[in-house]
Amino acid sequence: MRLYKFYQWIPVLLIVICVFYSSSQPYQKQDVRPEIGKYVDLEKVEKNFGNVKLNYAGSEVSVEAKGPASFIEFFIRKGAHFTVFFALGFFAFRAIRINGSKTIKSAIIALALVASYAAFDETHQNFTENRTPHVEDVLIDMSGGATAILLASLIYRNRPIRKTSSRNV
Repeated sequence: MRLYKFYQWIPVLLIVICVFYSSSQPYQKQDVRPEIGKYVDLEKVEKNFGNVKLNYAGSEVSVEAKGPASFIEFFIRKGAHFTVFFALGFFAFRAIRINGSKTIKSAIIALALVASYAAFDETHQNFTENRTPHVEDVLIDMSGGATAILLASLIYRNRPIRKTSSRNV
C-alpha cells in the first residue's frame, strides 16, 4: 500500500477512536450543564426559548421540562453527533476515493461505513453506565455523514485519482 493512500485513513481512525472513547464515558463525565451556566444567561434562555418544545426519543425537550441548561446541552450534544459524523463521512469518502474507487462507489461505501459505525456507537452506549442508546442519534449521525459525503462527492467528482510515485512506497 502506498504511504500516501495509507495516510488518508489516519483522520478516519482518529475520529473512530475519539467516538469510541467518548461513548465509553458515563454521562456524568460529559455533563456540560455547569459550564453552560457560567457562560450563558439562563434567564434569557428561559425568556427567549420558553415556548419551544419538541419530542425526541419519546421525551419532551423544552426549557420547561428540562431546564435551560439541559435544553442548551441537548442541542450541543446533537450538534456534536452531526459534526463528528460529518467529519467521519468526509474523511471516509476522501480515503476511499483517493484509494482508487469511483465517486459513486466511494459515496456508497463511505455511507455504509458511517451508518455501521453510528449503529455500533449507539449499541456500545447500551453497555456504558448511565448512557442510553437512541435510534434517533443514529439518524442524526447518518445525516451528518450523508451531508459530508454529498459535499465531498461534489468536490472530488471531477478530480482524477492521484497517482503516487514509487518513492512513496
